Amino acid sequence: MQEDGARREKARPAAKEKPREEKAPTAEAESEVVGEAAPPPPEAIEPGPKLTPEETERARKKYLLRRFWISGRGYWGLRGDRLAWPLTIGLLLLICVNVGFQYGINRWNRAIFDAIEQRDAHTVYWLSAIFLPLVAGSISLVVTQVYLRMTMQRRWRSWLTTAVIQRWLASGRYYQLNLVKGDHANPEARLTEDLRIATESPVDFVAGVLNAFLSASTFIVVLWTIGGALSLTLGGSTITVPGFLVVTAVIYAAITSTSMFAIGRRFVQLSEEKNQAEAEFRYVLTRVRENGESIALLGGEEEENAGIDRTFAGVLGRWARLTGQHMRTALVSQGSSLFAPVVPVLLCAPKFLDGSMSLGQVMQAASAFAIVQGAFGWLVDNYPRLADWNASAHRIASLMMSLDGLERAETSDTLGRIQHGETDDGAMLSLDELSVTLDDGTGVVKETEVMIEPGERVLVSGESGSGKSTLVRAIAGLWPWGSGNVDFHPGKRLFMLPQRPYIPSGTLRRAAAYPAAADNWKKAEISAALDKVGLGYLKDRLEEEAPWDQTLSGGEKQRLAFARLLLHAPDIVVLDEATSALDEKSQDKMMKTVIHELPWVTIISVAHRAELEAFHTRKITLERREGGAKLVSDVELVPRRKRGLLQRALWGSGPNGGKG
Repeated sequence: MQEDGARREKARPAAKEKPREEKAPTAEAESEVVGEAAPPPPEAIEPGPKLTPEETERARKKYLLRRFWISGRGYWGLRGDRLAWPLTIGLLLLICVNVGFQYGINRWNRAIFDAIEQRDAHTVYWLSAIFLPLVAGSISLVVTQVYLRMTMQRRWRSWLTTAVIQRWLASGRYYQLNLVKGDHANPEARLTEDLRIATESPVDFVAGVLNAFLSASTFIVVLWTIGGALSLTLGGSTITVPGFLVVTAVIYAAITSTSMFAIGRRFVQLSEEKNQAEAEFRYVLTRVRENGESIALLGGEEEENAGIDRTFAGVLGRWARLTGQHMRTALVSQGSSLFAPVVPVLLCAPKFLDGSMSLGQVMQAASAFAIVQGAFGWLVDNYPRLADWNASAHRIASLMMSLDGLERAETSDTLGRIQHGETDDGAMLSLDELSVTLDDGTGVVKETEVMIEPGERVLVSGESGSGKSTLVRAIAGLWPWGSGNVDFHPGKRLFMLPQRPYIPSGTLRRAAAYPAAADNWKKAEISAALDKVGLGYLKDRLEEEAPWDQTLSGGEKQRLAFARLLLHAPDIVVLDEATSALDEKSQDKMMKTVIHELPWVTIISVAHRAELEAFHTRKITLERREGGAKLVSDVELVPRRKRGLLQRALWGSGPNGGKG
């Protein structure tokens, strides 16, 4: 009795540990990872019933962009990054100063060609000397500008990624997304590639647009000043065009921009389809890797290859359509870049030939014209990136909207929510008029009344599809929809053992300690737990990093899950088909080990095997019915007055002996 009590007292502190103890981040990590929980999500805007499908889709996409910015702009808010505004202001100032350096180089260009035309050696040498400082200054500004721009992109991505992932992981939403409808497939791709593009491109766009505006404004003045008016004689009449270089630049830019918009109008849609196809392709490959053992054992390589080929064919098809768009835009972009340097020279040639313009002015005008065309053509050159950003912003905003819906449902009275609280009568677990539904209100389990005392071992049975696993998820708090209450004894800890245990990457020691930190237990304690569950042959490999999820068999994974249970020593454990991969003898040994090592633990088992009844004191049966499964029987497998005697006979008296 004293040994059993000592063992329980030793295990108890582990049961009170938090699910996972995170190590303090390093200084480097603190400087890179920024972000906190985002403010409450906005209400979704539902399109009017009179809208056509096309109008509804446009309204949806418009709202998606708005939804992205509602969260994204928080980076510059009170709860945002402390370096957001310094980086932004610094970047904008550098862009302005850099345009000034561009103007200086443009003026230098005029002076050097005028000096060459006049064969002024002294001026040529002097201008050659000041060229290097001008170039060095411009290069320094551009390099610093790149640093500020990319730092802001990195920190914005870090802030927004942290905020979205916090919402994704909170309250089991990452799991609940699998149970609800919505455009949130492949969230891992949205949180990585899409969120990267969605935060990188806007910074590039703002910097590019500002640079283009300042450059165009500055050098339009240069063109107007240098070019002046152009007089043309047609049919005996003289036509004067004031600021002819500016007029030509505007007309030229209008033609190229209009052509680009006309040609690339389907860029956004095609980019969105391509990104979705890429995400689906990655998901299919990930599924093959994660289920490699089952596929190999079944010999499913040919079928998987066919499925991969079909998915990849979709990717290639969308790429082919996008290639056509890129070809047409390249036609406009390349044609524009070839004509832009020549047009101003041809326009200025008459004035140069009649002596009203110097060679330096012609070259300055050509340089300014090219800069203005580059500014006007910035959108032309970046339209494909704008389409990519649009598609990525839509995808990450769709995930945000699905999280919004789950978050609103947690506090909404429209859709019933299962309430979780504490028992007040000493019971370990109490289900009070518990009904479980789907997110659309369809009943799964209805009006369940169960009270489980400390130390009871309850077997939940029923045919497949009767709602057993759904009931377990509701007890664990993973399934939120329904009504009624799930109450636990105050201060007691629940531990789940699913049918397919999760094996994290890293060492075997980390896998055994999960979800707590690997160093929460000494190596000898973890080795002892492995011995007790029949995995003693692995204890010499505790510090080995390997793909344990692929290395361990199904039975070994379940044994490892029981080792976790012994280490954490909780108050109540839910076994959801947790011994399905074990043979009958191993199953019996595992259950005896748990009851011997943790005699106080309350057990709720979901299983089909009748042999498990021998290790439980009570059996609850669910029966599938219209409108939801119903609790049809609650049978005592061991009379309460005999439980204490049976426990003493099999496992010793212990501090909990004699209690149901």
